[in-house]
Amino acid sequence: MAEQARELPPLSLYIHTPWCVRKCPYCDFNSHEPHLDELPEAAYLEALLEDFRQDLPLAAGRPLAAIFIGGGTPSLLSPDFYQKLLTAIASQLAFAADIEITLEANPGTTEQSRFYGYRKAGINRLSLGVQSFQPEQLAALGRIHSGDEAIKAVAQARAAGFDNINLDLMHGLPGQTADSAMADINQALALAPEHLSWYQLTLEPNTAFHSAPPVLPHEEILWDIQDAGHDALEKAGLKRYEISAYSRPDKASRHNLNYWQFGDYMGIGAGAHGKFSHIAHDGQWTIERRWKTRQPDAYLQRRGDMRGFLAGKREIARQELPLEFAMNALRLSEGVPMATWQAHTGQPLDALTQPLESATKKGLLEETSERLRASPQGLLFLNELLAEISDA
Repeated sequence: MAEQARELPPLSLYIHTPWCVRKCPYCDFNSHEPHLDELPEAAYLEALLEDFRQDLPLAAGRPLAAIFIGGGTPSLLSPDFYQKLLTAIASQLAFAADIEITLEANPGTTEQSRFYGYRKAGINRLSLGVQSFQPEQLAALGRIHSGDEAIKAVAQARAAGFDNINLDLMHGLPGQTADSAMADINQALALAPEHLSWYQLTLEPNTAFHSAPPVLPHEEILWDIQDAGHDALEKAGLKRYEISAYSRPDKASRHNLNYWQFGDYMGIGAGAHGKFSHIAHDGQWTIERRWKTRQPDAYLQRRGDMRGFLAGKREIARQELPLEFAMNALRLSEGVPMATWQAHTGQPLDALTQPLESATKKGLLEETSERLRASPQGLLFLNELLAEISDA
C-alpha cells in the first residue's frame, strides 16, 4: 500500500455545499435556494461523512495535500459544522503537514464571529466571492452584498487571522466600461489579497443569463479590459499562473494546482466530482471520474442506502488521456514538466508527444522537450490549441 501511494499522483479533497441565498443569473454550478428556514446541517454532516467513508479506500493511503470547500455558499453553514467535519476527516485520513484548507464565502453571508470560528476549525484560506464593487454591476449580477460589505468582509477576515485570501472578481459585465472594470481592479488591489481570480463573464447554458442574455461590452472593450487589468495585476506583484488566476509568490491555490496538474481528488457532497488513479498488479494504470447524486434532497435521502451516494463513474479511455491532460495543464502559464504526464497518467511519453506535433508546428505550443507549455498565442487561443490535440 505504501509503495503504491508513492507512485500515485497527489490527492486533494473537494467538499460541495449546494445551497445559496439566491441563485445568481450567471451561475451554472450546482446551487439551490433552500426551501427550509434552516439548512439541514446535522443531516448534511452525516451524509458527507458517510460519503467520505465510501470513497476512503480509493485514497490508497495518500495524505490530503489540500481541501477546497466550494458551492453554492459554504459560509451559510456554521463554524461548528466545519469543526466537526474536518476533525472527523482528519481522524480517517492523514493531512499533509502544510495542508491548505479553503472555504468559499460570500460577503453577504458572513459576520465577524463566523470568521473567527472558521479559522478555529482549521480553515486557513478564504475565497471571497466579490465579483464587483460597483452597485450597478452587483445588481445586474444578482449579488446580495454591496461593495462596502465586500471591503468590510476582507477586514473582518484579516482581524480573524486569515493571511491567505482570494478575491473572485469578474469582468466583461453588462454595461461595463474599461474604466469601471479598472475601478474594480484598483479597489481589489487596495485590499492586498494574496490571490485574485479574475475571469470574464460567460453566458453558460441552463442559466438565466443564457435564456435572457444581457447586453455585454463589445469585443474591443473586452480586449482593452484584459490588457489593462493584466498589466495592473502584474505590476502590483500578482503573477498570472493560470488563465484567470493571479497570486503572490507561493500563494497559488494548491487544490486548483493539483487539479490542473492532473492530480487526483476526492469529491464529496451533492453533485461533487472526483478523479482517482488506480494501478493494477501488472503496473497498468486506469483513471476514473466519479460524480455524486446532484439534488440536495436526493443526496440526503441516500444516507444509509446500500446504493451509496455515487451517481455515476467513467473510466477515461487511453486515447482520451492526451486531451484530458492538456485541457488542465495548458491552462497554467508555465505549463507542467513533461515528466508530469507519465507520473500522473502512468503512460509513456510518446503517447502524449504525437498528438502535440500539429499544435507545435502552428506555434500554439512552445517547442521544448522539458515542459508542456502553451505559447503566448496558444494561451490566447486555448480552444484552438485543444482542438488541434483533440483532432490528432
